[in-house]
Order: sequence, then structure tokens, then C-alpha cells
Amino acid sequence: MATAAKTETETLSWKVGGMDCASCAAKIRGAVERLPGVSDVRLSVMSETLTLALDESRTRRDAVEKRVVSLGYTATPASAPRVATPEPASSCGCGHDHGSEEKAHDHARDHAHDHDRAHGKTGKSADHGHGLPGHVHEPTPEGVSWYQTGKGRLVLLTGALLAGAWLAKLAVSDAAAYWAFVVACVIGVVPVARRAFAAARVGEPFTIEMLMTIAATGALVIGAAEEAALVVFLFAVGEVLEGVAADRARASIRALGDLVPKTALVEENGETRLVDAAALTVGQIVLVRPGDRIPADGAISDGISGIDESPVTGESVPKTKGVGDPVYAGSVNREAALRVRVEKAAQDNTIARIIRLVEEAQEARAPTERFIDRFSRIYMPAIVGLAILVALVPPLAFGGEWSVWIYRALALLLIGCPCALVISVPASIAAALSTGARQGLLLKGGVVIEAAARTGVVAFDKTGTLTAGEPRVTEIVALGREERKVVELAAAVETGSSHPLALAIIARAKADGVPVRAAANAAAIAGKGVTGELDGIAVFVGAPRHARDRASFDAAALEAVERLETAGKTVAAVIADGELAGLIALCDEPREDAAAAIAELKALGVRSVMLTGDNARTGAAIAGSLGLEHKAELMPDDKVTAIKALSREAPVMMVGDGINDAPALAAATIGVAMGSGTDVALETADGAVLKSRVRDIAAMIRLARAAMGNIRANIAIALGLKAVFLVTSVLGYTGLWVAILADTGATVLVTANALRLLRFDAGKAG
Repeated sequence: MATAAKTETETLSWKVGGMDCASCAAKIRGAVERLPGVSDVRLSVMSETLTLALDESRTRRDAVEKRVVSLGYTATPASAPRVATPEPASSCGCGHDHGSEEKAHDHARDHAHDHDRAHGKTGKSADHGHGLPGHVHEPTPEGVSWYQTGKGRLVLLTGALLAGAWLAKLAVSDAAAYWAFVVACVIGVVPVARRAFAAARVGEPFTIEMLMTIAATGALVIGAAEEAALVVFLFAVGEVLEGVAADRARASIRALGDLVPKTALVEENGETRLVDAAALTVGQIVLVRPGDRIPADGAISDGISGIDESPVTGESVPKTKGVGDPVYAGSVNREAALRVRVEKAAQDNTIARIIRLVEEAQEARAPTERFIDRFSRIYMPAIVGLAILVALVPPLAFGGEWSVWIYRALALLLIGCPCALVISVPASIAAALSTGARQGLLLKGGVVIEAAARTGVVAFDKTGTLTAGEPRVTEIVALGREERKVVELAAAVETGSSHPLALAIIARAKADGVPVRAAANAAAIAGKGVTGELDGIAVFVGAPRHARDRASFDAAALEAVERLETAGKTVAAVIADGELAGLIALCDEPREDAAAAIAELKALGVRSVMLTGDNARTGAAIAGSLGLEHKAELMPDDKVTAIKALSREAPVMMVGDGINDAPALAAATIGVAMGSGTDVALETADGAVLKSRVRDIAAMIRLARAAMGNIRANIAIALGLKAVFLVTSVLGYTGLWVAILADTGATVLVTANALRLLRFDAGKAG
């Protein structure tokens, strides 16, 4: 029996030179998607990358490159191919198995692109026959001024010819000027026409280049050479402005990469040598002098100093760090020399991951952007059809003058171009993503921005989110056993745990000089506590409500529990051989900015709810001090149920630490992780606040709302100008040059409005 041939799909990436706007990306996407065996096409204008899944048994990769090059762009392979295989369900993107996290986060898997792809500048690529001055999609090398590029030279050339033609009109004759205008128009329109027909050959006939070619040619045919030349010049100016705007948006992201030093001092055998920071390997020791930037993510192996982490987290106050503490590439060592052990390669450091995630976030197109993309596919043919009717119906049906109505039809074609509309959404999203990254607010794409802007309820985890996550033991109540024994038993079963409460108990044991020995058969009971054996004693440590199933509590014990919990403390009951040995009270103070954050959210019209597994009295005490609602004594699945119930009222943003709260983060409309650049914070949730400040949740919502307001303004500008000039063009009040000026003007206005977001201060309330 014959078996079907097995096919392998590879995920491939290219650097695409000259992709300056969303319409460029749409054109490439439409052309490449038509190739057999191509799927999952993703383009990022900011990083100038094309990523797709390819079945090479149906289409070779060089055919993809040729298709892109035929449109007038350059295409250079950005990474080695890899076979696309399903990601294991238990992977969360941080390299650890988190149990309940295996279902979260679908968003992270949806965008698990090739993290090893290059993001730096590409080298010089082959010209492919597209090096003419009129090739307006020539990539702009870093540090090169606009007038030194091909599209800049085209503007200067067509502008000079246009000026010469006007001088000829004044000084020589109208006939001489006419032919000068014709030459200016032809020189300017030929490269545009080449790209128009190249796009048409690959199934994209309705492009701005095609509309420009038809309009300019038609204008020449009816004798409007002066306007045709002016239209071509204004179009070239618009292309230059688009390129300048795109470069400015990219520069804000490139600036993040520039924060990481290019060199590092590696210490080996007592000697130091200068090496390329990009070549550092895991395990090497680097010397970081006072005032130097840290060249790699790692941990301090020697020294104590104040570290300015503002490049990574946006937090300007230096943190004092010592041996064993983590440090991030790009941070500044302020006080004393440090030795740092490299723990991550250059392409995996925190800033590199932030840049990569911001760039890839643009590939997750927002619902509004997808709608406009679908709309433009219908809109363009409709405009062409309407222009044909304007050109034919009045002369044929009503005896109108052919030249007049053809002229009006050509103006209609130009004003109908949807460039400004198409760019209105991605320009705003790119600016918002860049602004957020600089201010420590990571949002993974337009979908997340739209969801954040609609947020009506914010659900907070307590420990590590609303509180600092650094609890300390404040009181030990000895009941069945002496105080030191209570601490010893509790520390034994908590050994090996990374939970903040466990670390606090172990720290107290060490501080009191109590020996810390690991218990035998230690095990965690999800949401209830931990068990183990020490010296033959069966030990359980957990919340009193669960401990009461294992031992009896007398009146004194119940009174102590109530007193401690009413004071807002978390109580751990220690059970030894079925008897209550004692109680340990722990206190985790709310973050300094938590109350202000809740007030800011309330001012934004957003409801705040605390979801905690802690007891009702402790939850009520903390929630009351912060001024928000609360739901306490929740198991992990109870948090998911609570999120779903809240979601029926309004879109919910869940804020947690990215590990214990993974199911709730996945269940919410948008999940946001707290964390200063940790793997989980960056990879697991839909967004992250890198400063670990609660107020940044309000800042994130403000930024998202500002972005959506900017998008709505852009759409209004684009459609408003189109509506006005469509009518005036058909009625004959405006001509070709006004039409292209209106189109270019709308694109420039939309882009300039989007760039305003680069200066938006999300942390400023009001």
C-alpha cells in the first residue's frame, strides 16, 4: 500500500531592506502568501524581517527571495532554517517545568518565533538590478542622510527637473517647458511603473504604484504634463518622509541595543583582556569597573556595589547588590569594582530579549489592523471601478468632455489611495510598543494593546504583586513544643522550596541558630501545605484551616490564630505527629506604591480586586489598607473561576508573578507579569511591568488607551481627508497635484501623529 510522502515545514527568516510602511508589508505578504507551500507569513516593519513557514517540496526558499526582490526590496537570509515542530505542552519559555503552567500561555506559543535570528545590520546585499536612483525602496544604511539614498536622489533629481521646467516656462516658451515637464515626469515615474507591474505580475495589481503610474500616464496623454510631473515629485517626497519616519521609529529601539557595551574585560588566571562583548560565553568572569556598563546578564561573584538598572527596568534609583545577586546587561555599575559570572549569551540577555519581543510583537496584528487590511482589499478595486465610471459615464451618457472627466477620474484614483488608512494602525502600535519598552512596560503586540485599553477590572495576586514578596517571621507561638523545635520542624519541610514564606521561615531558623536539616519524604500539597519527616516525626506545615483536618486546635490556639490574622499576618500551623506544635506568623508588607496604584486605577474607571490563597482575615486586612475588593482562601482553580466570573462583567487584566499564577494569567483577557526582566516575566504573559511597580499597571492602561485614541484619530484623519477630496475631485474643484498632496499629506499627518506617542509619559496620571 502506497503511503503519502512526508513533508517537513521549515520556519525561515529574511531581513527585508526598504520596508518602510504597513502598505509595503501588506504588498509583500500578499505576494508571498500566493506561493504554494507558504504559510504563517509574519512581517515586522520595525525590524524589517519576514518570517514564514515553508514546505520546500512545493516552493524553494530562493523562490521566496526572488518574489520579494521582484517587488523592489532586498531579501537577505537572517537565520539558519529550523524544522517546525510542536512545542512541548509543559514548556513555558523560561526553561523550567512549572506544572500548572503547562497550559499557559497560548499567546507565548503563538509567537514562539526563531529566537536565534539575527537582529543586527545586514551586510551589503547583491544589487539584483535594483540600484537605480528611482528605486525608492532602497534600504537606508545607518548614519546615512536621506539625500544620500536612492529615493533621496530621486527627489532631488525630479525637483531639479521640475524647477528647470518652470524656469523654461518663464524664460523660453510653453512648448519647451512642456517637454521639460514630460522628461521630469517620465524619469520619476519609470521606477514606480517597474514596481507597479512587478507587483501586478505576482497578483497584487491594486497598489499605490499602479495608481500613480496610471494617473501620471493618463495626465501625459491628455496633455497635463506639468501636473503629472508635480504629482510624481510629490509622491517621491512622500516616500522620503515615510522612510525618515520609519527610521526614527526604529532608532528608538536601536537605542536600547546600544546600551549594551561593545567590549568586556574578561578575567582569566588573574589577568584581564579586552574582548568583544558579543563573544562572551556562559561561565566566563568579567571585570566591571565603577562607571562601566555591565556587558552581559549574570551574577556577581565578587564585590558589592550600587547598580543603576534604569536601562532595563526604568527604575532610576540604584540598587545595592552583592555576591550571588543577578545583574543585567546594560545596567551601570556606580560604586565599586565587581566581578560578574556570565550566565547568558549576548543574544539571550535581557535587553536583547526585550528588543526581540517588541519587534515580534508587531507581527501580532491588532483586530483593528486586520479589519483595515481586509477593508483595503475591497476598497482599492472599488476606487478603481469608480474612477472608470467617472471617466466613461459622463462623456458617454451626458456628452461630457472626455479630457475633463478622464482628468477627474485620474485625480479620484490618486486621492483614493488607502496608504494613510493602512498605516494608521501599525504606526501607532509601533510607537506605543517602543515607548512602553523604554518605560519598562512590555506589551506583546497590537492585540494586547487593544485588550489593555478595554480593561475594566484588574485582578491582583497578593504575594509578590501587591506585596513586596519578601515576608519575614514576626512571631512564633509555641504550643505543643518549644519555640526552637517549632522552627526546626518547619524549616526542615520547607528546605528546597523557593516560596517566599518558606524562605522567610528558613531565614528565621538561621538567624536563631537553629540547625536546618532537610526532611525526608518532603512533598507539597497544592494550595494546602507541605509534609515530610524529621527524626521520625511526621511534620505538616500549612494554613490553619487545612491544619485543623490533621490536628485539634484548643481555644488558646484558635484565639492566637484569630489575633494574628486580624492583624494582617499570614499564619503557618506546624503539626508534629498529629498534634499542633505551634504557630508561625509572617508579615509581607504591601508595596509602597500599591495604595497609590489602586487610587490611579479607580481614577481611570477601572475596578481592582485582590485574589489570594491567604485566609479571609489577612486578605481583608491588606485589601482594606489598600482600598480594593478581595477574594480570599482561593485555590489555583478557584482563581481561574473568579477570573471567569469577573470576565462576564468586563475585560479582565490579571497581574501576577508569572509562575504560581499561570492558570489565572491564561484565563484573563490579558495576563501581566511582575518582574525585573526575568525569563518568566518576559516570556509567559501577554505583558510585563519590568520595574515591579504596581503603579505601572495604571501606566500600562494609560499607554494602551493613548495608543487606541491615537489610532482613532489617525483613522479619522485618513478617512476625513479622503471623503472631502473624493467629492472635490469628482466635482472638479481639486486637481491631480492637490490629490497627491492630500494623499501624501494624510500619510505624513498620520505618521507624525503616531510618532507623538514616542514622547508619551505613561507614568504621568491625569
